[in-house]
Amino acid sequence: MFELNTEALLGGVRVPVRLGAQSWGTLNAARDNAVLVCHYYTGTMRAAGRNPDGTPAWWDALIGPGRAIDTKRFFVVCMNTLSNAQYLDSGVITTGPETVHPDGQPWGPRFPAWGFGDLHALQLALMHQLQVPRWHAVVGPSLGGTQALHWAARTPELAPRVAAVTTSPKAGPVLRDAFEPMLRDAAASGGVEAALRLISFFGLGSDGLERQFREANFRTYLRTRIGTCSLSHVLDLGRLVATHDLEQVAPTPQLFERWRETGLQLLSVNVTVDQFFPVAEMRRFALASQAAGVAHTHVEFDSPYGHLGCLQDIPRYAHHLQALLDSPSPDLAVRLAQKNAHA
Repeated sequence: MFELNTEALLGGVRVPVRLGAQSWGTLNAARDNAVLVCHYYTGTMRAAGRNPDGTPAWWDALIGPGRAIDTKRFFVVCMNTLSNAQYLDSGVITTGPETVHPDGQPWGPRFPAWGFGDLHALQLALMHQLQVPRWHAVVGPSLGGTQALHWAARTPELAPRVAAVTTSPKAGPVLRDAFEPMLRDAAASGGVEAALRLISFFGLGSDGLERQFREANFRTYLRTRIGTCSLSHVLDLGRLVATHDLEQVAPTPQLFERWRETGLQLLSVNVTVDQFFPVAEMRRFALASQAAGVAHTHVEFDSPYGHLGCLQDIPRYAHHLQALLDSPSPDLAVRLAQKNAHA
């Protein structure tokens, strides 16, 4: 466990930021084997190994010796987001609305409306702190996959391999006009328990909920989560998710041109029944990306767990992720020279 401590400009406001991180494996002498793993909406930096209660971490089936993200080969890092939902977990370090302002009171509603660009800048600061010239890959599921896409959009030369699992190029009507307003309504009437109930329903769907809690008590599960979740942080992340749109970074044709020039290798993985990110959104984007000459592999699979197939059905896509990480690095210098020669 380690921390990023910095002063960041968030939404135009200077904020002292502390974000906790974990790592697995060893950084090699060339410092070119670092993989950034970005966590999902209610996840934390505990991507691998065991949680404090002894249960496997959320991507433990993917990260470890001999696994798809092989810690005998790669130095793997996962850092908390701003406004991490698990703020009340004593092991989670994050900065958000519940954090104490320099004036001694919680930030509360004064906390700036930060965006994906701010989060990318903090992850870039982490990369510099580790003295890593660029990531071997940036990967993640759900909100983590969205963060990975922003690495592709903003600095593809620093993330030559990107895996975006169960996400899309922008927040569509489901997230913007259904989930986020419903989340705020639920929180206003039922607090953090109602918010987590809604997130669980969208995440699992009816089949997933029935399967997951056939022999367990859903209400008991929610009450165990309440102890570590901050409602203001959950709502702040909901606001963030609804702002996701790669077109706001650059027009899609420019993104494709840059990805083709830098040799970005992109893997997108979607679940065919996903109540957060309809699979057709990424499918259309992938077809257009491939047609533009981008090295984009797109995978779809069925899961009874809906969106949360990204955590529950890891074997369905692990080999695709491993193939991405095993792929050779693009020679960016050669590509830029070729571009200049034809200019």
